[in-house]
Amino acid sequence: MSVPKHPESSENADVLVEDIWHARLGIAYAAVLVVAALSSNVPMRWLARRLARYQPRVLYIVETTQKAVALTIDDGPDARTTPEILDSLQCSGAQATFFVISSNITGNEALLERIVAEGHELGNHLTRDEPATNLSDEEFEDELLLSHRMLTSYSDQVTWFRPGSGRFTEAMLDTLEKHDYRCALGSVYPFDARIPSCWFATWVILSAAKPGSVLILHDLGARGKRTVTTLNNILPRLTQRGFRVVTLSQLTSLSERNQSACRQTERCR
Repeated sequence: MSVPKHPESSENADVLVEDIWHARLGIAYAAVLVVAALSSNVPMRWLARRLARYQPRVLYIVETTQKAVALTIDDGPDARTTPEILDSLQCSGAQATFFVISSNITGNEALLERIVAEGHELGNHLTRDEPATNLSDEEFEDELLLSHRMLTSYSDQVTWFRPGSGRFTEAMLDTLEKHDYRCALGSVYPFDARIPSCWFATWVILSAAKPGSVLILHDLGARGKRTVTTLNNILPRLTQRGFRVVTLSQLTSLSERNQSACRQTERCR
């Protein structure tokens, strides 16, 4: 005898199917946007520069003539994937800024110690993997400071923040400035959190990486596994092209040195 479906469960199933289709459409749309941008002569770099001019309090790209890019990795640490990411970076002599979700630290303390010991940089990605704009101003400040206290037990230099989902408000930027933080997004993002393709991530990064680019990849679970493969693909090729892969702070210091040299040249004329 067939059991009649409860109308509520049927409704839930319909909602689930609709959510899956929306997710797939979102992934397809993201892929089309990236392909269109990289296929034209005015790719992500142009957009990053426009955004940087519109919102100078957020770092999207660094103006430098030196062949260096900053690598940033979000959402770790993860005992299953972060060690492999660190091994890949070590093999290529690359450095990265790890935007850490502080709730992932417990049980992974040795990984934080290794990240810092190997010359990488810690960044603040709050306590949970969710859009920071979901928080009230007070909750945002509380979470920022809670994560800061946890991260600074491993490194004294924690000054970069990245908001979940890349969304921020002016009030959040005010709070960051109050606590000597700077918000960092990026200029080369292969949508690896949504598009599960190492080939696609490799193609996007190698097509778009230019002096001063800020690259975004993700750790944690399957995303972290894909990042290991992507890094093994891109790091040797970036090195062959003469690029250094550095932390955010190292990249911004190159820009500051460039500006200082330019001012010195102008004074000597």
